[in-house]
This record gives sequence, structure tokens and C-alpha cells, in this order.
Amino acid sequence: AAAPSPLLSPTAHTIPTMSCCGGDKKSAGPTAPSEECPSGASCSPAPPASTSSACCPAPGTASGGGCGEGGGGGVLEEVQEYYGKVLSTSSDLKTNACTASGAPPPYIRAVLALVHEEVLSKFYGCGLTVPPDLALDGLSVLDLGSGSGRDCFVLSKLVGERGRVVGLDMTPEQVEVARKHVPYHTEKFGYAAPNVEFVHGYMEKMDEAGIAENSFDLIISNCVVNLSPDKEAVLRQAYRALKPGGEMYFSDVYADRRVPEALQKDKILWGECLSGALYWKDFLRAARGAGFPDVRLVESSRITINNAAVEQLIGHVRFDSATYRMFKIAQLEDACEDYGQAVRYNGGAPCGGRALVLDSGHVFESGRVVPVCGNTFRMLNETRLAHFFSFYGSFQRHYGIFAGCGESSPFPDAPAAPAGKTSGGCC
Repeated sequence: AAAPSPLLSPTAHTIPTMSCCGGDKKSAGPTAPSEECPSGASCSPAPPASTSSACCPAPGTASGGGCGEGGGGGVLEEVQEYYGKVLSTSSDLKTNACTASGAPPPYIRAVLALVHEEVLSKFYGCGLTVPPDLALDGLSVLDLGSGSGRDCFVLSKLVGERGRVVGLDMTPEQVEVARKHVPYHTEKFGYAAPNVEFVHGYMEKMDEAGIAENSFDLIISNCVVNLSPDKEAVLRQAYRALKPGGEMYFSDVYADRRVPEALQKDKILWGECLSGALYWKDFLRAARGAGFPDVRLVESSRITINNAAVEQLIGHVRFDSATYRMFKIAQLEDACEDYGQAVRYNGGAPCGGRALVLDSGHVFESGRVVPVCGNTFRMLNETRLAHFFSFYGSFQRHYGIFAGCGESSPFPDAPAAPAGKTSGGCC
């Protein structure tokens, strides 16, 4: 048997403290400092119309399983054919859903200028899957559905020679293109040895592809989870592969309702990242079921299909491209609870600037003490962000739900008791 790849080994590299702070934003991204959790449950604003369904979702439940655990083999084969044989380059797509990403920030454009033209021409993605901090040196990264390898090669440059990047894809033709260009990028980046590897396998079964448990600091994915017939399995496997304190930072397509089953069976609509898109609420349910109780929206933008024939079929559904981040922290709660805590961003994050962005509702201005809920406190204190913050308070005393978090007590305020009487009791 072949020796296991050193890139797949969770102990192959030592990972330093990292950070995440703001870069260029889309219109729906973070824009201003905030002292409160954003509106919406779990400190995450309700996504402006996000995604729908997978294969055969039962009404009222999270979609996802190809009608059962490990199902959807036919869907996977159709996706393999579409991206391996039908499409030659991204210009062959019939809609813009799979290429709906905006202009990348300057530090990403600088790296893209070094990426091989063939890799760029075969890129399909709907967002930016690089946490905009530039503090990525030594990071271990897994890209789900890595395709021709564009995002992997970008991360290969950003994590440096001490880092490692593994791309996982089920389409042999795409993996072949990516592997072919590893020597080119190793030389282009001035590395003595490659720090990137491409593995053929299924993101629903990462364990079978050699992806070890607790082995990655960061998992990314760019407009690929929607193509899976078993999205819950993808999220469970991602949680398994992350190190404690690690995160999944990914972009995908979401719908404002569950896509009708008849449209889910259209292999072109599925391959175009539309009919397999999850209803945003089903995504939140699936993520929480996989171990991510507090999902944070980073940025989003409306998708315009730009194809009259496709619009006629599925134009009644609104689609959005959204970037989310989800942390593997065991003690995160399913709501924003108030423990009287606060944090201060001390500056110094390598990306520069005077603010650090956690998500669309949390932008921490340097030097300012900001009250936060317990989950936000943990996301900053128990991850690579901790180095850049001072922390105040503990979890010793609970004050109820965190104000302004989109959730409040279900009990109405009691009317004032008449003078001379006390309220309560049965008499």
C-alpha cells in the first residue's frame, strides 16, 4: 500500500495563532462597528433569501439525503459528468449562479495573477472563501469540491511553506487538471516542495478519502455543497475534520423556499447550482444538527440568473450567494446568552486597518470595549482570533437572553398591580 500523504497528517505542521479581520465587502457585508448581536436568531441576521432543498426533502424538514443516508449516487454521477465532460470552462455555464462572486480584494487579486490560466478558466465559484485577514501563515486548510484548484493554489500561497492545503474533489477530470499544475505553482511561489495536494473522493465520505478527524484549522468550499445530494453528511464530516476551535468558512447558493421536487430532478438546473440549493432555514437546521449551533453570515448578494429559459422554469424562487462561517466550539449555545461579558480589539491583525470583522453584525473597532454575548465571546477567545483581543468577564453569572439578538422572552410584560395589592398567586 502507498504511504499516507504527509499533507493529510494532522501533525505535519505546527499552526500559529491566527486572526480574521475585514477586507472588501459586498453590499450586504459588514459595514460598521456594532455593540450588539445582529438581528436574527443565534447572533446571525436572517439571510436575505437564501437556499432551498436537496434531493427529496420531506416537507418541514431539512433537505438533504438523496432520499436516505449516503444516497444520491445518480445525482453525483450527473454532477461528475456535467463538470467533467459537459463543461470545458466556466464560460460554458448556462447561468451565472456558479460564478456569482464579486471582485476579489487587492490581496487576492495579487495572488490570482500568479495562478495558471487553465486553472482560472475552469473555476466555478460564487464567493470569496478566504477569511480576509492575511494571517494565514502555517494554517492547515481543506477545500471541499476543489475543482481545478484555484482556491487551493491561492491558499497555498497565503499559508506559506509551513502551511498545508488539501483539495478534495469527486470529478477525475478536475483533479487531473489541478494535479498537473502543482509543480507550476510550487515554482511560481518559490517553494522548495509542494504544500498542496489534490485528493479524489467524496465530501459526504471524507473519512474514506483519508481525511483524518480533528486535522484542519480551516475548511473552505466555494459553491459546491449545493451540488451534494446529502448535505447533512457533508456538514457532519466537516465538523469531524475540523480541529477544536477551527472553522468552516464557505460560500454557497441559497433559496428563499424549498425548491419543488420536480425541478430538483432537472440535472441541468442542479448542475447550475440552482435546484440543489438549500432553503436557508433548512441549512441552519442542518448545520445545527451537525454540531454548529451558531451560524454566522459574513456577506451575501442576490443572484440574477441571466437566462430567460431558466428564469421561466425556476424564476419564482429567489437565490442568493452567501458566505457563512461556523466554528467547532463544543460549548456554543443555540442562542445569544448574556453573561455580562465584553471584549476589546487591540489591533495588530496582519491585514491592517482599524477594525476586525467577525461577521456581518460584529465589526470590532480597535481600542473600543464592546459588550458581547457568550457565543461571540467564545468565538473570539477560543479560536485563532484570541491573540488580538482582551477579554472581560466570565460565564459565572447569567443575565438572560442578549438584548438586540432577535430573540426575547415569550412572556408579555405583566400589567402594573393596583395600589395596595400585590400581583401573582391564585387569590
